[in-house]
Amino acid sequence: MNSLLALVAAMAISMVLIPVMGRLAPRLGLIDRPNERKVHAVPIPRVGGVGIVIGALIAIYFLLPLDRLTQGYLLGSIVLFVFGLWDDIAEIGHYPKFLGQLIAALFVVLYGELYVVSFPFVPGGEISATLGIPFSVIALVGMINAINHSDGLDGLAGGESMFSLGAIALVAFLAGDPLALTIALTVMGGVMGFLRYNTHPARVFMGDSGSQFLGFTLGFLAILVTQRTDPHLSPAVVLLFLGLPIADILVVAVKRARNRMNLFEATRNHIHHRLLDLGFIHQESVIIIYSLQMVFVTCGVLLRYESNELITGVYLGLAASVFAMLNLAERSGWRFAENRRRGGQEKIMAHDMMRKILVVVPRRFLAIAIPLYLLLTVLVIERVPGDFAKLALLVFVLMVLELFFGVGPHSVMRRALVYITAAFVVYLGISHRLEWMEFLEPVNTGFFVLTAIAFVTAVKFSPRRRKVEFNTTATDYLVVLLLMAVLVASKGNLWGNEGIMFVVQMVVLFYGCELLITENRSRWGGLTITTLATSMILVVRGLFLT
Repeated sequence: MNSLLALVAAMAISMVLIPVMGRLAPRLGLIDRPNERKVHAVPIPRVGGVGIVIGALIAIYFLLPLDRLTQGYLLGSIVLFVFGLWDDIAEIGHYPKFLGQLIAALFVVLYGELYVVSFPFVPGGEISATLGIPFSVIALVGMINAINHSDGLDGLAGGESMFSLGAIALVAFLAGDPLALTIALTVMGGVMGFLRYNTHPARVFMGDSGSQFLGFTLGFLAILVTQRTDPHLSPAVVLLFLGLPIADILVVAVKRARNRMNLFEATRNHIHHRLLDLGFIHQESVIIIYSLQMVFVTCGVLLRYESNELITGVYLGLAASVFAMLNLAERSGWRFAENRRRGGQEKIMAHDMMRKILVVVPRRFLAIAIPLYLLLTVLVIERVPGDFAKLALLVFVLMVLELFFGVGPHSVMRRALVYITAAFVVYLGISHRLEWMEFLEPVNTGFFVLTAIAFVTAVKFSPRRRKVEFNTTATDYLVVLLLMAVLVASKGNLWGNEGIMFVVQMVVLFYGCELLITENRSRWGGLTITTLATSMILVVRGLFLT
């Protein structure tokens, strides 16, 4: 449960920090300006990495014991973050960035003493430290650049990383490694918070500070799970876990070498650029790459104990198929020219009764059901621990100050306080419910199912879809895929039933709250009043009625 709490904490910190940094970006010089290689046409803040890195590292620092390996990872992450932020501000060039990557890798390999020993296709299956240390440094630097260069479309690098992190988290859980599991889930939380702002059209980019951190984390975890977490894993499975970014960066490197170009120079020949040139729109290109990455990591999970020869063959076969199809399409002049007709939404909305059903009813349900759930849950749970009550008191005080001195109903502070209160209620509702509440479990499940349906319907059929910030995107498809994976995994009691319930309920409730916050126009909105009442009930029950 601690690892799942870390995921939620990192997600909340990321979601709160990114809007704040977005406002400061012009003053700090953290702006990504368009050019001939990039696909965006207007300047975009490069601040997403701040939310991802700080959200993840804070949770890791407080939840994990600080042994040499954890310290090495944290120090390497901080070095990369500083160099990445420096590049996002001043565009320092390839070689200073490479120096930062090298220093970060050395912190893990030399200070943390984590390097490759088990290696495929060598006699005895092991290599000496003399070979393993430099290979590990090169591999880490390579993975950093693979993710860094894949960050070319809204939501792309974050989504690809989510699939790899999810596969590694599963392997770490099955092997009982809290270090790898916590780091993987916490970074996933930071990315989830970022993706809410990075879906097309993106309001922020992660920048080098974020993409380098993700590549470094994936490389670190790949070495950790194969060398320490589960020594029975086939070392070659790293290829499938990390998936498409490795194949893409290798293909691009070969093309650059053939053309005698700088290997570190950014060009427009990555897979996402090629899909766009074939006529796919932005969101279609991202979903195609998500799907391919999911195939790679799924094969990795299923084949993780098979022979290195089989795993390598599967990886090369998949990668060769992807790029062979791309080459064939490019050489034949094929273009995706689907007739992108407008959907039938206008026809549906033309009927007044359907308009009320598909627009008004879902929003009314969310506006009533979510506050009611929060209040009833805190009233009927068995008890409220004292530490939760003290935190709730802080939430109450901050919310009162925000109401009278804040900037408005959409402030970052108010959003964060609502999320924190919702997280408290869900956690307490699962871990401190009374025995007789077991009989109401179908009602509780029905509430979350209806809330999810109401949210999707409200967003999908909104007549103001192009005017509001909340819209369905490729990232929402990613969330659905991840939730499906969690639910499937839950049949094997992964993380326990309580952990699964916590993750699913938190995601559903966060989305519902986000929609209510986005559409609220008054200072004293229903969700704001509910947050005040809920936090005060937690205070009274935890401090005075124990």
